[in-house]
Amino acid sequence: MPFLLEPVRTPEQIKKTAELAEIIWTEHYTPLIGAAQVAYMIEKFQSVSAVTAQIRQGYRYYLMQSGGISAGYTAVLSEPVEKSLFLSKIYVEKSYRGRHFTSKTLAALKKICREEDLEKIRLTVNKGNHSSLAVYEHLGFVQVQDIVTDIGEGYVMDDYIMEMII
Repeated sequence: MPFLLEPVRTPEQIKKTAELAEIIWTEHYTPLIGAAQVAYMIEKFQSVSAVTAQIRQGYRYYLMQSGGISAGYTAVLSEPVEKSLFLSKIYVEKSYRGRHFTSKTLAALKKICREEDLEKIRLTVNKGNHSSLAVYEHLGFVQVQDIVTDIGEGYVMDDYIMEMII
């Protein structure tokens, strides 16, 4: 089936993104960080209001479409000061994993980087998220820094910063 990154612009698309976030995050992250932190992070970073606010702040969201079905989503923010594209979010629904949606999305993001004269793609990934770490390393990302970020309510994000030079 054809793969398409569809820009998220309408309230319906934002709602679909938030619905996907809840499904994906609950399934994937609960074993890593616990149900309470997952619920907190969904509301703070992945809810309809959070996605809407991030779009207003300059984030670009895209739904990953396959055969007319939304199979995942991604969000990016250009950071011209560091000449990088920050890959804030890239999530694929479990039944669509293994279909190369991440590599197809990265190919599209590399094109955006070339069009915007950006030199690298940066992302953060949870240190315990071994499956995602392996995927990113396979795709050419390297770890450049450890970072612990306080996100409120007593929760932290314990991540690696990874980069891929374009």
